Amino acid sequence: MRCIVAIVLLVCIRGAICVGQEKNKLTYPLTKTDNVVDILHGIKIVDPYRWLEDGKSDATMAWVEEQNKLTQTVLDKTPGRAKIRERLSSLLEIGSLGVPKPAKGRYFFTKREGTQNQPVLFVREGLHGKDRVLIDINELAKDGTIALDWWYPSHDGKLLAYGLSKDGSEFSVLRVRDVDTGKDLPDTIERTRACSLAWHADNKGFFYTRYPAVGSVPKGKENYNRHVYNHDLGDDPKQDRLVFGKDRDPEDWPSVALSPDGKWLAVNVHQGWAKSEVYVQNTLDAFPRWDPIAEKIPALFDLTVRNDRFYLHTNHEAPRYRLFEIDPKIGKLKWSDRSLWKEILPQGSDKLESFAAVGDYLIAEYMHDATNQLKILDRTGKLVENVKLPTLGTISGLGSEDAGNELLFGFQSFAVAPSIYHINLKTRKQELWGRVQSEIKANDYVVEQVKYKSKDGTEVPMFLTYKKGIKKDGTNPTLLYGYGGFNISLTPTFATTRFLFLEKGGVLAIANLRGGGEYGEDWHRAGMLEQKQNTFDDFVAAAEWLVANKVTRKDKLAIQGGSNGGLLMGAVTTQRPELFQAVVCQVPLLDMTRYHKFLIARLWMPEYGNPDKAADFKWIYAYSPYQKVKAGTAYPATLITTAASDSRVDPLHARKMAARLQAASSGNGPILLRQETRAGHGAGKPRGLVLDEQTDVWSFVFSQLGVR
Repeated sequence: MRCIVAIVLLVCIRGAICVGQEKNKLTYPLTKTDNVVDILHGIKIVDPYRWLEDGKSDATMAWVEEQNKLTQTVLDKTPGRAKIRERLSSLLEIGSLGVPKPAKGRYFFTKREGTQNQPVLFVREGLHGKDRVLIDINELAKDGTIALDWWYPSHDGKLLAYGLSKDGSEFSVLRVRDVDTGKDLPDTIERTRACSLAWHADNKGFFYTRYPAVGSVPKGKENYNRHVYNHDLGDDPKQDRLVFGKDRDPEDWPSVALSPDGKWLAVNVHQGWAKSEVYVQNTLDAFPRWDPIAEKIPALFDLTVRNDRFYLHTNHEAPRYRLFEIDPKIGKLKWSDRSLWKEILPQGSDKLESFAAVGDYLIAEYMHDATNQLKILDRTGKLVENVKLPTLGTISGLGSEDAGNELLFGFQSFAVAPSIYHINLKTRKQELWGRVQSEIKANDYVVEQVKYKSKDGTEVPMFLTYKKGIKKDGTNPTLLYGYGGFNISLTPTFATTRFLFLEKGGVLAIANLRGGGEYGEDWHRAGMLEQKQNTFDDFVAAAEWLVANKVTRKDKLAIQGGSNGGLLMGAVTTQRPELFQAVVCQVPLLDMTRYHKFLIARLWMPEYGNPDKAADFKWIYAYSPYQKVKAGTAYPATLITTAASDSRVDPLHARKMAARLQAASSGNGPILLRQETRAGHGAGKPRGLVLDEQTDVWSFVFSQLGVR
């Protein structure tokens, strides 16, 4: 039951108690409080900053402006800030290179170089041919605030469907470009966020996903009801045929796949990050219908359709995943009969991360202790060859054609810049296809993996990266990073801006917390729903290990996380504030009692739970950071970042938490809020805005850890 006892504008206060009376404390912007109280499942929830949920109100915008001014004033005073920005600018000139997608002798890929704000989409004619610019969105917005969200070449390589969005919103508009002329066709489709698309076999149209038009569904439902449609080139998109999604749960997340001959259309429907369903229809039937392969089973399934066989990648009764083959000729009524599924790759000791079917070969990507391995197999699952990788690291994507004989894959590691390799699957000849040019020398750095015990005795791995010659004497400035959720694995990746810290003698620690996907579904489920506290305990144990093993000490330890990792930052800050010197909390979820009411957050209820249910609310409220802030507590210095155009996590979380911490903290460290005006959750952020943000983040970290 919700009960607003009163809404009373109290006397405006300036930050924490006794602000201005202690030497190192800031005077924060005027922040009003409202006496808003909810009674949820019998518990009284006080929410003094409810008014900050309205990001478009004049009062909120004025407050954010003052907060941003304060933050900039504080960070501008960082010693050596100009040099921080200069070095970051140089590091950001180290570009990016995406994994190419081949299509009938053409190779489509993205690349960013130098001071370009956004990657450019190129097409290469032939494996070693000349590159040609196909889409340069830097020409559309000089400040880089238009992003290329996704793209799909047609089978014949003559057309390319792609999506653009503005200001980090990710609300893509679909367009189709003629590859030969570089001109767009008239077809334009709105609300194609994170689009899944499968071209027709004749390349004259495609199946795709989009959201309902604004105003066509009840208010609050616009960000849900993702459905599959069919579009024929030249037709009015408003008349596109609805293919899948009608009368299903609004939170279902379908993606689409089509066999090369166009006969078998498959839809994989994710219902959170621990369950999915799979349906197939024969498009050649007079009245096509959807027949299930897997439904109402608490496991993940992902179907790849080929002309004569289906491949099903699943963790059903196999938390580290396995691969089945299904013969479509057995008849649609038997597709869901698991006794007729042929196991090609059984569950092993390592997680079967993903796979691809390429001609007569299967490509299997495995994960061993949070690093990747790649194997070439024949159609029966027999090993043909283990692919040689440069070092322990991450496979950052696979590029292939259904009926092809080649594989392209990306590779990177903590100190190894992204590289693309090409393999001729018939000869197994492997060659370097492209590489990001970088001044970083891998031999200058040490990468090691340690394991430590969490609160309940579970062994958790953690990567450490640092410059050669560093002594573990407890004096090293250290940044501990974590995520721990949504089945996402933190593997060795090349992040250029981190070298600013490493070059100054810093230690980067990345913990593989429960809730992630590093060890399969058991590891994921051990950090979700009622087990979420395990994620926080794992992170705290990592910090304690770093101190106990003299990597650093508490006053030299900063922590960082974003999105779900921002929730992690909020939870560990309110649970163990004495353990950290500084916190960087980015695009966070923090008021978990209300998270599901905003933007797309109902999609995350399978991961966190539903606060409207008493049982779920009990464990959510137990850790919800916003509710756990206590007046008079010495909280560590905290920088909370968010963005006005974030269409995933509402900026209200960051605003409310900043206000509450400023009022409550008795510590001397600053509590700062940084809200971008023309950016979103992070995807597609231009280089210029990245430079601004990273300059502020590292200025904050350096100032708090005493790095010069």
